[in-house]
Amino acid sequence: MFTGLCAFPLTPFHHEKIDFHAFEKLIGNLKQANVESICAMGSTGLYPYLSRDELAKVTKTSVEIAGNTPVMVGIGSLRSYDVLKNAEAAQQAGANALLLAPVSYHPLHEAEVFALYEKVTAEISVPLCVYENPGVTQFSFSDELYRQVTQLPNVGAIKIPGMPFADTNADGNGNAAGKARLSSLRNIVPEHVAIGVSGDKFGALGMQAGCDLWLSVLGGLFPNTVKTMIALSQSTSSQAAIAESERLTPLWDLFARNKGGMRVMATAAAILGYTETNCLPHPLQPLQVEDKQKLEAILTQLSLD
Repeated sequence: MFTGLCAFPLTPFHHEKIDFHAFEKLIGNLKQANVESICAMGSTGLYPYLSRDELAKVTKTSVEIAGNTPVMVGIGSLRSYDVLKNAEAAQQAGANALLLAPVSYHPLHEAEVFALYEKVTAEISVPLCVYENPGVTQFSFSDELYRQVTQLPNVGAIKIPGMPFADTNADGNGNAAGKARLSSLRNIVPEHVAIGVSGDKFGALGMQAGCDLWLSVLGGLFPNTVKTMIALSQSTSSQAAIAESERLTPLWDLFARNKGGMRVMATAAAILGYTETNCLPHPLQPLQVEDKQKLEAILTQLSLD
């Protein structure tokens, strides 16, 4: 299941309760687009904000609506005990894979992160995607830690930040740093472990460099736009994929200004009529007026699908 587009939809709220009616529409849109997989309750899906019962219900709903489309579920929590309980709930609800970031309040040491993955992978029965997201977790994986973690049972993929793929030349022969980084990872992780790119701004470059999958926030709402870029990246028209990504620069800038795509996608979902105006759990808020107006203009100009 770790190929192509893994779409990260929002988990919408209404009056502090999950809006399952809106959520079903979002998952249905992804199923109709024939995405390769869905990550229900990734970072955009707000897994740290959900109770275990909510996680189980969202997983069950995702699996039912998605049908034959594989569903991955975020299970991160502060304590390993709770991660294991989340993993159990997600698996019982039908999750096909699990996503785990080293969530913390106190910064974690590498030995602690390895111990987390060692404990969890020994207890699960579905594949696990190791999730590096230093912008949220404040933890970065060393190559040695990647080597150790990917030797553990049930590890099926790693999700790396997109920044190494930022180095590209106008003539399209660049992306040297990204290709070098990907090559070094291929020499570290076992052959069966997929390498996925995150950070939508760099997704097209990551796929062009040879990543197996794009774990996409944008794809959670506009799957066909991302699928088009993936297809172009893997074809002889790879420069067209980069051009398409560059066309979305105003959107990437809005992501950066709002500390990621979650608030942007929540606001876009409301603008498009999928959700209520404020579909985030308090204290999270959608975009403020100025950025919302910019997003409305961007959506009109870019014709995302």
